[in-house]
Parts: sequence; structure tokens; C-alpha cells
Amino acid sequence: MEAGGKAVPRRVMVVADPTRESAGALQYALSHAVVEKDELILLHVESPGSWRNTFSTFLRRPSHSASSTAAAAAATFLEGGAADHVDFLEEMRSACKHARPRVRVRVERVATEGKEKATTILFQSMALRVDVLVIGQRRSLSSSLLGYKRPGGSLIGAKSIDTAEYLIENSKCTCVGVQKKGQNAGFVLNSKTHRNFWLLA
Repeated sequence: MEAGGKAVPRRVMVVADPTRESAGALQYALSHAVVEKDELILLHVESPGSWRNTFSTFLRRPSHSASSTAAAAAATFLEGGAADHVDFLEEMRSACKHARPRVRVRVERVATEGKEKATTILFQSMALRVDVLVIGQRRSLSSSLLGYKRPGGSLIGAKSIDTAEYLIENSKCTCVGVQKKGQNAGFVLNSKTHRNFWLLA
């Protein structure tokens, strides 16, 4: 505990991918999950052999005004196929620094190394002692009906199980699945204790 009874800084991890779901998760984290002096970790999980362009030195980066929203900043790497040409993680980091300049931001890239993506994320969240895990979630009838509460939490033979649902059920820390509902329509949140919880923007 800090002097004066202030809250201890937390570690908030956002699962980072070049998708609109991930951009929505980042917007939620920046607007509702992190506060000054927290550490924000952008975790990207790659499959072995997946291509990524980490060298964007010669490409012009989009500008952001101080008043631009987290949503607009986080979405820049999604427009016009930009994710194919720039390092979207650096774009996300830039969005974070503009939206929350006093929050520490770090990027972590890990490979699945034969494991399921959800298992890799779960391991990283424990290894980095994360307090809050945020992941974008695309809800569908199939993912809602899948038996993500499998005995023992095993992912064996369950590749179609929704990653967010698995993490919500098995994370030791608080895990929030985020669905962004339009530019200004707010979020639908899922956690162990709350299902389909509406949060206005």
C-alpha cells in the first residue's frame, strides 16, 4: 500500500490482436479498467511460423490529437487493411499513451508453442501476476452453447471452445470478456460473476 492510503498499482492485461474485438477490449480497458500508475500489458499470442511485420520505421503513422477518443486511436490499425503494413501492437501502444499518458504500457509477444491460445494466455497472466485480464469477445449462438465449463477446464479436443469463455472460467485473476456495441453504444461485459452486463460508453 502506498503512503497516504492510496491504492496499490495493478497490472491490467489486454489480449491484443488486429481485430475489432481486441480494439473494443482496449477501449474498455483505457476508459474503465486502468487508472494512473497502473501497468497496462498488451499481450499478443502468435502461432509458430506466423508472419508479422515489426518494422514500420519507413511508414507514416497516423496522427492523434490529445482529445481523440481511445476508440478512434485503437481502431487506426484496423482501417484499410493497415494491420498488414504496420505493427499493430505499436499502434495500440501509441493509442494507450495518447489516452492514458500516465499509465505504464508494455508489449509482450509470445508463441503458443503447440499449446492452445487460451492456455498460453492463462499461463502468461499467472506468470506476470496480472490483476485484471481483458479480452475482446465475439458472441455467437455456437459459442454461447459450447460447453466451456468442461470438467477440469481441459481444452483437449475442444479447439472450437471460445477463448474468452475459457479464460473467464479458469483465470485466477478477474477476467472480463468485452463486446463493443457500436461507436457510442457502450459495452457488454462478461465475467464469472456478471453475464451480459451493459456498460454505457
